[in-house]
Amino acid sequence: MKPLPYLGLFLGLWSAFASAGPQQTLEPLPIISVKTDLVTLPVTVVDRRGGIVAGLRQEDFTVYDSGERQTIQFFTSEDAPATIGLVIDSSGSMRGRRHDVTAAAAAFADMSHPLDEFFTVNFNEAVWLGLPRPVAFTEDMDQLYAALSSAPAQGMTALYDAVDRALDHLQLGTRDRKALIVVSDGGDNASSRTLDAVLEHARGSSAVIYAVSLVDPNDQDAKPGRLKKLARETGGHVFTPKSADEVMRVFAQIAREIRSGYTIGFLPPDTPDAGFRTVRVVADAGGNRQLIVRTRAGYYAGPSGRTIK
Repeated sequence: MKPLPYLGLFLGLWSAFASAGPQQTLEPLPIISVKTDLVTLPVTVVDRRGGIVAGLRQEDFTVYDSGERQTIQFFTSEDAPATIGLVIDSSGSMRGRRHDVTAAAAAFADMSHPLDEFFTVNFNEAVWLGLPRPVAFTEDMDQLYAALSSAPAQGMTALYDAVDRALDHLQLGTRDRKALIVVSDGGDNASSRTLDAVLEHARGSSAVIYAVSLVDPNDQDAKPGRLKKLARETGGHVFTPKSADEVMRVFAQIAREIRSGYTIGFLPPDTPDAGFRTVRVVADAGGNRQLIVRTRAGYYAGPSGRTIK
């Protein structure tokens, strides 16, 4: 084998360099602590008639954290894509309404942002994802419609288990905005999860929950107030359509709200105590116009930073 050219010269130069001068001790790299706990709030603003208010500026908003005014660090009103879960009651109480809901949900998808990604969760006493395996999310409207229309309306109702499953799946989505649309009468007679546990899960997530409450006046098991709780805690809203036409209008309203919302971010105050902190956002654009702001009820405070080496 031929000797490698210049190998001896290279080793000699390296030895001379290494022995010249005193040995240097490498200093450890500094540890930088940075805050990563920016609280981001999805915000919807409506007027007294429920009409969406767009075009507001950062200076039109004030944020209060547990009653203390905070400086807004981040603000956007862009029409950004979202990850959206359609959580559809497929129990016996939905018999006769399922077709209307499927048509309205499909129309909703057509009105949404072109880059929105969707998934469906169907539930009766069981809970299952509607898209075929291994599809987690879809932008294909034909595939979404097939997932919506494939579930029969029969059996009991595991609403809490379904919302809990949807909250978990939602966090796998790739879009910054995240929303669930829950279609049900609010009744539950088959879940292993409790309402309090699901509320806790929802408070700790980034989801906005919209509820479409379809209640038969003669159904004693319906509990629309539970849907209202889920929506209120996350900055969403509950709608109570009375007819198929109203169902269609409600889904159109939800699509507009998701696309017309604001996102506000602030750094929470330093606090030694972890726990739930309440948030209030006020909008004032002048002109004595009464504006109603919907956002999350609060957030969970935790460690204020993480260490990066």
